[in-house]
Amino acid sequence: MEFRELECFVILSEELHFARTAERLYLSPGRVSQLIRSLETRIGGRLFQRSSRQVRLTPLGERFLADLRPSLDGLASAVSRAKAAARDVTGVIRVGFLSTPTDVVTGSVRAFESRHPECAVELVEIPLSDPFGKLRAGHVDVAFTLLPVDEPDLVTGGGLNRVAYQLGVSTRHPLAGRAGIGAEELASLPLIGLEGPAPLAWRERVTPSVTPSGRPIPLAGRVATSQEGLTQVALGRGGMLFCTPTAAHHTRPDVSFVPVAGLPPSILGLAWVKSAETAAIRAFDEAAAGHAVGTAALVA
Repeated sequence: MEFRELECFVILSEELHFARTAERLYLSPGRVSQLIRSLETRIGGRLFQRSSRQVRLTPLGERFLADLRPSLDGLASAVSRAKAAARDVTGVIRVGFLSTPTDVVTGSVRAFESRHPECAVELVEIPLSDPFGKLRAGHVDVAFTLLPVDEPDLVTGGGLNRVAYQLGVSTRHPLAGRAGIGAEELASLPLIGLEGPAPLAWRERVTPSVTPSGRPIPLAGRVATSQEGLTQVALGRGGMLFCTPTAAHHTRPDVSFVPVAGLPPSILGLAWVKSAETAAIRAFDEAAAGHAVGTAALVA
């Protein structure tokens, strides 16, 4: 049964006038008549007595209205409660993070929970190889991600940090002792890339296929997570790029991190599904932006 037919029936039972009912529903009187006739056909009986002067409910119409009203009132209440919940910043918000909960992540969580103590944050790790899958599946509400994002169904907040990249290599690799390298030198070192459903633009951001001047960078294989990549790096099977805060977090005796000059900066921000935006998501984005502004030089 069509909801529009039921809505039309209820309003016509209140107005008992086709023109006024049409005005309330932003329809033509002819469309109102069509909807009522369709509903009567479904039910199998007349719901209204019509004349040139008067419209009134039949006994069947009065009984149908009495039976229908509680259900419609319950539906209206459910919609009102849902709208109120969408405006409230309460309950739980699930926040995805990539690989490492650096200060950008933890600081944003602290700032949000300080502003909105009635809303708790659950942190969920997101694999590098599938940065948007959990968002689209509804497993997280909002996620930290690398910017820019070119996905039509997603919306992003502003940049929360802007940091340089470092190259992770085995401590046995000749580059391990260097104070830094230029981006063009990556052409001589196979890099570990990403497998999985990550978009091409994302994979290029994590593991570029060419240097800034266009020289090809060899691919040393593919992994799904940072930990898998670090293991391959430690075994000497290639290098892997990490943003500076993540490199600092993953310090270990068998991996060296070497600063890389000449690459575009790594920019971390928030993304969420446009159609699923809530007040809590907007509030988290605002808290994260406020934390970033309060952090010196926007460095995590």
